[in-house]
Amino acid sequence: MSNLNKLNPVSAILDRDSVAAWLFIAPALILLSIFLFYPIAYLLYLSFTTGSFTVSGIEWVGVRNYLRLFTDADFWQVMVNTTYFTLATVIPTIIIPLGLAVLLNKSFALRGFLRAAYFIPSITSLVAVGLAFRWLFQTEGPINNILLQWGLEPIAWLSSTTWAMPVLILLSSWKQLGFNLVVFLAGLQVIPQSRYEAAELDGANDWAKFWYITLPGLRPTLVFAVLTTAIFTLRSFEQVYIITGGGPLNSTNLLVYYIYEQAFSRFEFGYAAAAATILLLIAFVFVYFYLRVWNKE
Repeated sequence: MSNLNKLNPVSAILDRDSVAAWLFIAPALILLSIFLFYPIAYLLYLSFTTGSFTVSGIEWVGVRNYLRLFTDADFWQVMVNTTYFTLATVIPTIIIPLGLAVLLNKSFALRGFLRAAYFIPSITSLVAVGLAFRWLFQTEGPINNILLQWGLEPIAWLSSTTWAMPVLILLSSWKQLGFNLVVFLAGLQVIPQSRYEAAELDGANDWAKFWYITLPGLRPTLVFAVLTTAIFTLRSFEQVYIITGGGPLNSTNLLVYYIYEQAFSRFEFGYAAAAATILLLIAFVFVYFYLRVWNKE
């Protein structure tokens, strides 16, 4: 029967087991088509038009939106801002949780409490946290009051092209830290304890065990954490909207906020769709890289 199915693809599709399988996955495929495949296809179509609230208002313009995008100085500044924001967020939110995970993987009195305390930021509302950070870093806020008590000059955090972005990076890093901590703790459980015991018998110190056992054992977990954190930062919107509004002087404008501005402030839906397509392609690159590394592992 299997040889016949190989010779006749139609028979394979109409096989009872195949029909049953298609029936089971049909609801998921329908939902994916409605909420994923169709929106992506419509986004690509919209990026080649002027875009409009009505079908009759849409005009085909070809690649004009992309040509305008790649020659727009504001877009390239947004891309530089997004790259800086992503790198500056990913690096500490990988290094700090990794070190904490190694420490919290050991047995001591307050381990459970500290694990919960570090995880709480990842489940808090980003809007509420953004409002709190805006209050903390306002000109007459608590952070500047502390600087005055230490004899330092206050800093105009949110109106400075130098300091506004670090405030957003600090918020995003703090928000993502707990999630990556849990991911690394889960990854540490997979590493066989016998490897550490053998290393101790060979006289290896803590640094040698971390470098030659922990890091290689966490390689798939590290890739997952880096890519999920990068995607999390790429889609950052709330902190920009609440704290800085893309300012001052466009210095904190990130790609998602730029798309939002073009679509819902300037009503240039086609141009916004072209920028969103670029964001989608970047996300696909991250996912492709992750799948390749995962399959290799």
